[in-house]
This record gives sequence, C-alpha cells and structure tokens, in this order.
Amino acid sequence: MGFPDRIERTVEVAQPPARVWAALTTAEGLASWFGERASIDLRPGGEATMSWDSGDSVEMRVERVEEPSVFGFTWRMYGMPEDDPRRTYVEFTLEPTASGTRLTVVESGFAQLPENCHGKAYDAHSQGWKSELGQLVDLLDAA
Repeated sequence: MGFPDRIERTVEVAQPPARVWAALTTAEGLASWFGERASIDLRPGGEATMSWDSGDSVEMRVERVEEPSVFGFTWRMYGMPEDDPRRTYVEFTLEPTASGTRLTVVESGFAQLPENCHGKAYDAHSQGWKSELGQLVDLLDAA
C-alpha cells in the first residue's frame, strides 16, 4: 500500500523575504514562533535544537542554506523512538511577491514508515505545520 510521502503548505506573508528568512534561520526567530528556545548553526551539516518549557525538544540537522530563498533540514518523525534513524526532510522556499513573501514548506519522507506508524506521524506533522505556519504568519504580520 502506498502512503502519502509529503506535506506541502504555502502561506503569504506581508513581509519581505529577508524578514521571513530571519524568522526561519536564527535562534531568536525560531524561538519566537516554533519553539520557546532555539539554537542553530546555519550551515549544511550544522545542528539546530528547539525546546519547550514542557521539557520536549527536537534536534535538526541543517541540510540546505541558500539565503534568502531556500532553507532545509532533517529531523526525527513524531512518535518514532529516539534512536530510529529515519528522518524527514523539511524545505522552506521563499519567493518575493508584490505584497511580501510567498512561503512554501514541504516535508517529505513519510513513505519510509511502516503502516502502523505512518498515519500518526503524517497527521501530527500535517496538523503541526498548519498550526506553526499560522503562528509564523501572525508574528510577522504583527511586526
């Protein structure tokens, strides 16, 4: 049976690409919408971490940096054990528009999961992007 392998969402932000780029690729930016604390080594192979007051944290590996238009990283899938080597790839693409920036996020790699894990991980990430991108847009639109 085939599973959906990717999630894709696009939002319009009333800010220039440089401002959106900073929200995606700096510790301060990430902590303002995606986590409560963050660190990032912005280079391919660099590490990034986000954490929350709940004690949860997520580690990411920076894979692609093409300022100011493409930022990509890999991370562990929701619901999978800490030592599971499978990761999804997340890529943000920023396109300037007349009113600001069109931001597209694509997360791929879900098809590698076994049937009993796919739905939980896919649904959690799909809902997560809807929520997180909404927070990002609200933050940037308020600026």
